[in-house]
Amino acid sequence: MGNLEKKIWIHTLLIVAIGLMALYSASFQNIRVTQQVFYDQLFCGLCGLGIMYFLTRMDYRKFYDAAYIFYVFNILLLIFVLIMGRYALGARRWMEIGMISFQPSEFVKLSLIFALGRYLSNRRPTLSFNLLSKAQLLFRDLIFPFLLTFAAMVLIFKQPDLGTSLLLFGIFLVMVFVSGIEYRYLVGFGAFCLALIPFGWHLLRDYQKDRLLVFLNPNIDPLGAGYTIIQSKIAIGSGQWLGKGWLSGTQNQLNFLPERHTDFIFSVIGEEWGLLGALVLIYCYFVLIDCGFKIIEQIKDKFGMFVAVGIIGNLSLQVVINIAMVMGLCPVVGITLPLVSWGRSSLLVSMIMIGFLLNLNRKRMMT
Repeated sequence: MGNLEKKIWIHTLLIVAIGLMALYSASFQNIRVTQQVFYDQLFCGLCGLGIMYFLTRMDYRKFYDAAYIFYVFNILLLIFVLIMGRYALGARRWMEIGMISFQPSEFVKLSLIFALGRYLSNRRPTLSFNLLSKAQLLFRDLIFPFLLTFAAMVLIFKQPDLGTSLLLFGIFLVMVFVSGIEYRYLVGFGAFCLALIPFGWHLLRDYQKDRLLVFLNPNIDPLGAGYTIIQSKIAIGSGQWLGKGWLSGTQNQLNFLPERHTDFIFSVIGEEWGLLGALVLIYCYFVLIDCGFKIIEQIKDKFGMFVAVGIIGNLSLQVVINIAMVMGLCPVVGITLPLVSWGRSSLLVSMIMIGFLLNLNRKRMMT
């Protein structure tokens, strides 16, 4: 086993273990959520480890062959969810097949990365502007990849799930940036998107608008939209250097902190394990991301490189946004902390992505 492979396995296991400890604590005396969520996460984590091992033995080029089929299948699932999906917590995001419930929006992240990876890896460098007009270049390098992303974004936004929708846009930007597109196109596109933000305000639900306003001033609604973020900051701050100890966090155990088993689980870690425990978790993420960058630098296959970029981009964005969100440094957008927050679909997709990185690393070592 190579050095990178060992690092990826060890730090993935550490992150999952930290998440399980935090989830057990978050559900220990939770009046709304039973400890079944801990056992669900433990079972899915064990399944995910098996999937990771299986993926290291596969030929990753099979994902290239199935990339567009996988993407179209997930788009159809998103449409089906909007029509017949399970409605809960003010959103229609879950699909149920027998006893199994899952979120197609989580798997769309993976399918989009594969689809963009295949498309961008097939682009041929233009030797002369006479061969393709600027409009054709713009469509080939930017507009068509965006249309692939936009279709999924709209369907997820309609659930509604603003956080995942924006995350897909972030994945698109990262992968297109690495593809070698002319920066003026990307800058112009970014400026165009920023200009549309004021018009997008009218498309948001009332609770989404409240979250943005609360970000600017949490005390504008301290018992409503601002309550969770206020309690989250209290929890993290009260942990100080070494924390209050496992199962001993007051904001957590006394049920002051809502959603502490999902989006706000980092506040449980900050309260019970303090700054030191939070830094250990962040360091584990840093090692995973650093291993991903080393794989990206050394792999020769373009499809594998683009998919690795998408996976590392997704992981980095989720970690940064979630931690910033629970600390009040960005608006609450409902993005989970990878491998830590409760969620069967989220955990399995994250572990599949890491399994694909392990596959790419093994392929890199054999070439």
